[in-house]
Amino acid sequence: MSLANNVDFLGRLPKLNRFSRFSELGLRPDIESPLVEVRDFGPNPGSLRMFKFVPDKLQQVRGLVVVLHGCGQSAAGYNRGAGWATLAQHYGFALLVPEQQSSNNANGCFNWFNADDIARDRGEAASIRQMIRRMSADHGIDAQRVFITGLSAGGAMAMVMLATYPEVFAGGAIIAGLPFGVATNLREALTGMRSSPARTPRKLGDLVRKASTHKGPWPKLSVWHGSADRVVHPGNANEIVKQWLDLHHLPQSPMSAGVVDGHPRQVWWNADGETVVESYTITDMAHGTPLGMADNEQRYGAQGAFLIEAGISSSYHIAKFFGLTEWIREAKAETVETTPVAKKAAKPQRKPAAKQVVAAPAIPQVSMPDLAEVLWPLTTVRARPQPKDEPRRRGIDVGAVITRALTAAGLMK
Repeated sequence: MSLANNVDFLGRLPKLNRFSRFSELGLRPDIESPLVEVRDFGPNPGSLRMFKFVPDKLQQVRGLVVVLHGCGQSAAGYNRGAGWATLAQHYGFALLVPEQQSSNNANGCFNWFNADDIARDRGEAASIRQMIRRMSADHGIDAQRVFITGLSAGGAMAMVMLATYPEVFAGGAIIAGLPFGVATNLREALTGMRSSPARTPRKLGDLVRKASTHKGPWPKLSVWHGSADRVVHPGNANEIVKQWLDLHHLPQSPMSAGVVDGHPRQVWWNADGETVVESYTITDMAHGTPLGMADNEQRYGAQGAFLIEAGISSSYHIAKFFGLTEWIREAKAETVETTPVAKKAAKPQRKPAAKQVVAAPAIPQVSMPDLAEVLWPLTTVRARPQPKDEPRRRGIDVGAVITRALTAAGLMK
């Protein structure tokens, strides 16, 4: 890339020192945040800061999500904007949110292109790895449930971590990032951000394979990119997918394609039927993290610079891809299963006949065959066998219940 092209490209970027635009988000440096700083977490060759959030109640098998902010952003700012602490509180998993310091990078970017920071056990990569060790030791994190995600430079740094420590992570999610190994200096980084030169899947895969001695299996990956991104070329999403498909020995053509909340999604799965690579193209979206309503009708995060309303909650879908959103459904399922047992164990209440009240079920105006289906379960109560060693309980007067039900339905006076 020529010097003239570099100048032209940089001129089209927003002012890097205003990337986070704290005033618009209400995210001043001293903003109240649920994140807690951990000042002594061991070796820190990359001179990063460590922040964490651990909800009061964690899932039984404890998970951890590492969240990496973009240029000019802070740990607290990106956490609030993307809604990760709210998700973690709701679904019971821990967060690790590393933060860059201006002494390392004047624009607050993770140095995903610096050779001294992207090699295993060196620089910023080693610092993040040490933070994960501290979180695992302090909070009993399951080694099979460690994940990582990031936006822009944070997304590119998340790729660094997945490539250099693949045995540590079960999965990752990259938002507006770049493939691993395509830049080892600023010049190469700018070239990749602007044009995303095409490489063969094999060449891209080899960049990851050479980053460690790991031979597989490889983490699963979710890729997100806006089709109108002018900061990081959208073609980088395709290159990331190519790189990860080669690692998983999967075909380049998607196995399934569809639309989620109005945006195209492509999917690849392994021999066991597990989705191991997915790619979202956020239609007409610029550079940033997509925000919107989740499947559970909750909204996670807040709009701001590089935090864009797009009608889809990327943080929620990423957590779902990681398998971390099963908490609520499991809790409900357990309640349904234990309720009949509780009823069976309860002692019957004996009341005088004159004061006994049987609530009539709410029945709509339906035909007799439909009504019979509604009432049929009531008749099964009488047939339930009684344990021999348990005192016989008083049976339910099914005729009286049916009479009341028919009266309530307007079919009987």
